[in-house]
Amino acid sequence: MSNNNHRVKKFEFKLNLNPKRILVWSLILFLFVPFVVSVWQLQGVEEEVPVSQVLTDIKADKVAKVVVLGEAMKVAYKDGKTVLTHKEPGESFTEVLDRAGIEPTAVAYENRIQNWGTGILGMLGSVLPVILIGTFFLMLMRQAKGTQDTIFSFGRSRAKRFAQGKQQVTFKDVGGIDEAKKELEEIVDFLKNPKKYQKVGARTPKGALLIGPSGTGKTLLARAIAGEANVSFFSMAGSEFMEMLVGVGSARMRDLFETAKKSAPAIVFIDEIDAIGRMRGFMTIGGHGEQEQTLNQLLVEMDGFTPNEQLVVICATNRPDVLDPALMRPGRFDRRISLDLPDLEEREKILQIHARGKPFRNGFDWKKVAKRTVGFSGADLENMLNEAAILAAREDREAINLTDVEEAATKVKLGPARKRLQNKLERKMTAYHEGGHAVVGHLLPHTDPVHRVSIVSRDRSLGDTQMVPERDKYQQTRSELMEMMAVFLGGRATEELVFGELTAGAANDIDRATRIARQMVVDLGMSGLGPVNLGPQWETTEWGRAMFEPTNLSPAMQAKVDREIKRLVDEAYKVAASLLKKHRDKLDRVAEKLMAVETLDGEEFAKLMGVKKARPKGEE
Repeated sequence: MSNNNHRVKKFEFKLNLNPKRILVWSLILFLFVPFVVSVWQLQGVEEEVPVSQVLTDIKADKVAKVVVLGEAMKVAYKDGKTVLTHKEPGESFTEVLDRAGIEPTAVAYENRIQNWGTGILGMLGSVLPVILIGTFFLMLMRQAKGTQDTIFSFGRSRAKRFAQGKQQVTFKDVGGIDEAKKELEEIVDFLKNPKKYQKVGARTPKGALLIGPSGTGKTLLARAIAGEANVSFFSMAGSEFMEMLVGVGSARMRDLFETAKKSAPAIVFIDEIDAIGRMRGFMTIGGHGEQEQTLNQLLVEMDGFTPNEQLVVICATNRPDVLDPALMRPGRFDRRISLDLPDLEEREKILQIHARGKPFRNGFDWKKVAKRTVGFSGADLENMLNEAAILAAREDREAINLTDVEEAATKVKLGPARKRLQNKLERKMTAYHEGGHAVVGHLLPHTDPVHRVSIVSRDRSLGDTQMVPERDKYQQTRSELMEMMAVFLGGRATEELVFGELTAGAANDIDRATRIARQMVVDLGMSGLGPVNLGPQWETTEWGRAMFEPTNLSPAMQAKVDREIKRLVDEAYKVAASLLKKHRDKLDRVAEKLMAVETLDGEEFAKLMGVKKARPKGEE
């Protein structure tokens, strides 16, 4: 019984061959079977001779038998030798003998034109074309069917689904952003215990909007919510709703919510919501407004919820200013959660999370690394530790040290080090330029401490001076901005003081200083023109439409703005030049040391300066 089943399975397998496999085997049979048959028929042939020699040997009674194989003839001699010869196409063997004056009875011959091997060839020649044509049409039919399925599947959601219990990320895997996690704990609790809220008539937020710069953990936090609540998680990017066909985006939005409702309790996560959630009617490009249709469908789906559906929508964006006001009203996205760059304690927690599975040298100081990485996002920190691990592996070390992390942090922000061939004068000018930044920064009270000075070129820069704040700052004073401009202009002031020459290397420094001065005059009201906003403005009308108002300054007022900007930059430049002239000996020591070792850390630089970092009054 088992053997019969086995045979049936084999037979079914042969019937289930796909058209491509049938086509391949047919071609193999068509090409190789005639070859195999011809080889078998000509087995034993020693050489090929002219037909005239064979006819002469027949007259001499040397030939025992002739086997006719179409145009070929296999000739067996009485001495055991076998040769091959050919006759004219369409001519029979008897006609060949008759033309040579030989009686047909003079030699034994056999005509195998209709033998079984030739029959197989004839059968294949008749059947194989039919098989090939049928296979070709079958493939066309299947392709047409697949195209039809593809057309009708345009409206299906392409969301990635993580089934209940399959999402392993929890709040423990998200470092920092404690305030955001507290805001989302209510959503998690609702998905776990919905009856507790229904008893008191409470309605959970239907949607939560995660707002923050790139790399701050918006997507990771959404996955952690699904892991904590232990529910199904549907993830889709805003751009995946858009297609060339009209109506596809709204159809996919309907299908996404229908699928999520069947799996409730569930979380729907839409990343980069600004791709479909931009303000309607503002700078619309295109004839059919596909983006607006998709947004309208999202608004309808969120309004159609009932309190007991246990479906929460979470969206993420780093452009909240372009979102439609209808999307932000209560009843849709009730919670707006801001994710900022991590502070000192949060960076330390993030580093420890990403350090799992990586060997570090004993006594590794995470607090020092956290202080070094001010302004880093969570993604930057993860990338930094990965680069540090690569550096350690490249040098065949089994543990990561602090030097690896320092180099990785610099690489993440400034790019990899490059060895550029500089002559002695260029190298000296670079050392004095970077030394000028560092010396001015060390001597001014409101600037950050110098962390590292280097003349190793990275990206398009020939050197860099890193100044890391001792604590996280959330606002800046006028004194801090003025001194920041002085630090930027310290390199240019050094060039003029030491070499009496100007270089193009200060272009970026001048640009950054000018930007600060312009912001102080135009936006911050920190100039002699008073607290007036002189820049372009965005206004939102009562219908939620954003209107851009360009700057309408008179020529006289614009001239005043330009004079104020120049005055602030000149003032900062004079401060830098005065300090460098007064402390020329310290500048020379720093530049000479840089030419010798290329890189100075903060402690080595402070020893060369010989004086403590200047502090504001009251902090000394």
